[in-house]
Amino acid sequence: MSTTELEEDLRATFDRAAASVPPATDLVSRATVGGRQAQRRTYVAAGAAVAAVAVIAAAGFALSGGLGGSTAPQPAATTPAPAVSSATPVVASQQLAGTWRPLKLDGFSALKTSRPDNPTLTFNPDGTWTGSDGCNGLGGTFSIGQRGEFTGTAGSQRLIECANVPHTAVLQTAKRITADRTTLKFYAGDGREVAIYARAR
Repeated sequence: MSTTELEEDLRATFDRAAASVPPATDLVSRATVGGRQAQRRTYVAAGAAVAAVAVIAAAGFALSGGLGGSTAPQPAATTPAPAVSSATPVVASQQLAGTWRPLKLDGFSALKTSRPDNPTLTFNPDGTWTGSDGCNGLGGTFSIGQRGEFTGTAGSQRLIECANVPHTAVLQTAKRITADRTTLKFYAGDGREVAIYARAR
């Protein structure tokens, strides 16, 4: 078979194959419709994405408290004012005023010894005190704080030896006192009890 005959035979075969394929006159229209549907799906997906972004942005806006991202000002927490104590001071001047006799003095054991005078202390409302150590007249000043803080001073005095009761040492050592109608107690700065007195009048 010559080359020309072979070419004609192949051409005839292709022609028969082409004739057996049904006509597809609507391919262009189907391609156009498919493209529009794909485009419509793209638009729908894009619209959904935009809507989702808008929802997220709105939620963030609400959580951040509006423009500027600042939250609404909250009222400042107020610290309750400390209660003002209405407690009565441990010792008031009127509680201390009057005359007292010693019952117990730290380190002094001769209270029952006979003396010319009775050992007493008298506290006056004007912040002065007077008394006797059993032999000598004594005097000085004192002050009391609202919590029983105490300061006592002694003035100059003439001393006669007779087993003197050391009132001045008690008053100068004491840093705090407590008193009621019948009992007066003196305490050192370390809390140690220095002396106990009983009201004489």
